[in-house]
Amino acid sequence: MARLFHAILLGLVGAAIVHIAVLLLVPTFSERDAWSNLAMKSDFYTMARLDADAGSPAPVKSIDPQFYAAACRFDLADGMIQLTAPGSVPFWSVSVYDRNGHNIYSFNDRSATNGQLDAVVLTPAQMIEVRKALPDGFQGSIFVEAPIEEGIVVVRAFVPDESWKPAVARFLDQSSCELQQF
Repeated sequence: MARLFHAILLGLVGAAIVHIAVLLLVPTFSERDAWSNLAMKSDFYTMARLDADAGSPAPVKSIDPQFYAAACRFDLADGMIQLTAPGSVPFWSVSVYDRNGHNIYSFNDRSATNGQLDAVVLTPAQMIEVRKALPDGFQGSIFVEAPIEEGIVVVRAFVPDESWKPAVARFLDQSSCELQQF
């Protein structure tokens, strides 16, 4: 009887370990991740709206309906990217993710000069070159050193009520993710 109990217990523990391993490996082997969905909607260095109010199905589901979002895929092997958006909204935040969806860096409008979105994402090697002679267009920029090549930058903006929807939509629609050579 003890052997039967031991075998059943060992089988349950083994099944639990295999189940957990499979769950942890699903994102690695999934073909319908955020990178793939965004790649179907837009090219590199092109902002794509992620919220349902953008007029087409969102490639990535938004958790909070009071936030609109836009995203851009980039490849830092081509050069650094400059992320900008005109105007102001009640609150915005930016997150930089690697290709696998791991958050590399996040900041919000409280980190920016005058609340304006102006950020540069670059590799540590590119940052060394920029520090030698800072270009004029980067004077008020937030610099994000990302030890990655390919990634996604996501801009989220808060919509406190219906009256802010057009302004927030315009903020995201006019945002840009431009490749910069130095």
